[in-house]
This record gives sequence, C-alpha cells and structure tokens, in this order.
Amino acid sequence: MKAYEIQKTFGMDSLTRTERAEPEPQPYEVLIRLRAASLNFRDLLMLQGLYNPKQRLPLIPLSDGVGEVVSVGKEVTRVKVGERVAGIFAQKWISGAPTREKLTSTLGGPYDGMLAEYIALNEEGVVRVPDHLTDEEAATLPCAAVTAWNALISQGDLKAGDTVLIQGTGGVSLFALQFARMVGARVIATSSRDEKLARLAVLGVADGINYQTTPEWDKRVRELTGGAGVDHIVEVGGAGTLARSVRAISLGGKISVIGVLSGVTSEFNIIPLLMQSVRLQGILVGDRETFEAMNRAIALHRMRPVVDRVFPFAEARAAFDYLASGAHFGKICLRF
Repeated sequence: MKAYEIQKTFGMDSLTRTERAEPEPQPYEVLIRLRAASLNFRDLLMLQGLYNPKQRLPLIPLSDGVGEVVSVGKEVTRVKVGERVAGIFAQKWISGAPTREKLTSTLGGPYDGMLAEYIALNEEGVVRVPDHLTDEEAATLPCAAVTAWNALISQGDLKAGDTVLIQGTGGVSLFALQFARMVGARVIATSSRDEKLARLAVLGVADGINYQTTPEWDKRVRELTGGAGVDHIVEVGGAGTLARSVRAISLGGKISVIGVLSGVTSEFNIIPLLMQSVRLQGILVGDRETFEAMNRAIALHRMRPVVDRVFPFAEARAAFDYLASGAHFGKICLRF
C-alpha cells in the first residue's frame, strides 16, 4: 500500500512517500481503507520534531482519518464490513478520566497514523461517523471537533445565553463557534485579518476583534460584555495570549487551554484566578464516548464542518506547507 513516513530525521523534507505491506487485521481488529484525512497543528509539530523529539521513526503521521471497513478479525462485533468509521485519537481512551496509558496510545505518534491507504485498528478504537457528512468533512472530527466539544460541552457545561471567546480561524476555534451557536451561546472572535472576521460573522460570530489593530483585545472584550467578561474562552494561542485571556474572563468563567500557537511558557498574575473563581483547564481531545455523543448532536443538527481546502493524497507535502502558512480558514484535508 502507499503511505507517507517521517523517516530517519524530523523536518518537512523528511516526509516521504513509500510502500508498506497492507496490514492484516488481528482477531479484534478492523481493516480500514482510508478515503480522507485531515491535518492538525499537532501533526505539523510532530513532523518538525517539536512535539516529541524522542518519537521513534519511521512514523506514518496524521491522527485524523475516515474510511470504509473492508475486513474484520474473527472476534469483532462492534462494526461491520462496509461501514464508514473514523479512528479515535487515543486508541485506548474509551471513557472516563485520562491516564498515562490511555494517552500514550495516540494515532500519528507514537502509533502509526492515517496517512496511508489502509490501517488496522482495534474495534474499540473506531466510531461510526454521521451519514450526511462527506468523507473530508467526517475526517475533520476526531481531534479538532472532539476537543472543542469536550472544552465547551463535556467539561465546560456551556448553556444558552453564555458568551464564548474563540481565537483565530483554525479547526478547534471554528468547531467551538459551531457548537456554541448550536446551544444558543453568543460568540466573540479574535483574528489578525478583517476578511476572516467578515467570514466569521457569516458563521454567526456576534463581534469580531482584529488583534493587530486592537492589541489590547481583552479590554475590548470587557467593553463588549458590559464589563463582565466572557463565560468561556477557547484558548488556542498559548503563552502569548493566556495573560489577556485571564483578564477577559468573567467571574466563575472557564478558560480551556488547547493550543500553543504563540508559545509554551508564560507569566501572568494569578490573583484574578483566585479572586474571580476562574477555572483554568487543559483539554487534550477526549474519549470515545465524548466522540460518539458529539456525533449524535452533529447528525441531529445536520452540522457541517468548515473545510478550507482539500489536497489529493499525492500532495501531502503541499498540505503541510499550507498548514504552516497559517492562511487557512477551517480544516485542511487530504482525499485518497
């Protein structure tokens, strides 16, 4: 089968198209013929050697993909041949709280990922995807969508009338926007480009803030909320934005730390966290039960993920370059 590997060293030039033997499903495994995959910022960091420099190589990258079950092991009962499924990010995280064992079973490192024509996964590590979605749309769900759902719904207890702040126009942020609007919440967004803020308004953002022209965007958030601050912040910026997020959050608000786009270390005043009873929570995707609950909501509301661009399988390197450029609005996908 055709596959891509990060071979002997890390770096963009290490991504190499190669041939591997088609996997044979073991008794509790299913063999999936991949139809589409999507890229996450984690995949770029993995390729560059910044996510886990100790990762063993060669490695097939990408954690997110969807395909058709073409054969099953003799003990498989959860899925059938012909069904369309996605792999869950952490293959051993079925439910409950995360553990070290669960979080070391992730696709795209340390486990081989989805940038191949076939993959064999344990039957417990796959979920059926909503029928109304295209293959590319369905391939965006395992990481970005589950992360946003976990942050706002499972862990965030989002309710109608709350106000949510999203940062930028990447996959997690746009899924957070869609889920927030689904439950009747107000959304404020930040971006560096006015044209992206205009597109966000079409998707339902109530107020947009250009953080290039309004660098003290936390003050603007306060103004837009009558001084109260927002109830939820989907924090994808990391070190460079966390201090302002703390100043923009409301009394009893929740900041879900998800990304590190602007760095990994930060200094900020912790007094507001204490005096305002703020919850600062790290979100690392979610379990299979969360994925399945989210899929039920997506199917019920006929929600469609925002896909920016679809590249053919043969142009995987170009897809990574586009992700690295930061020009995308929504998810970047590969069609097999």
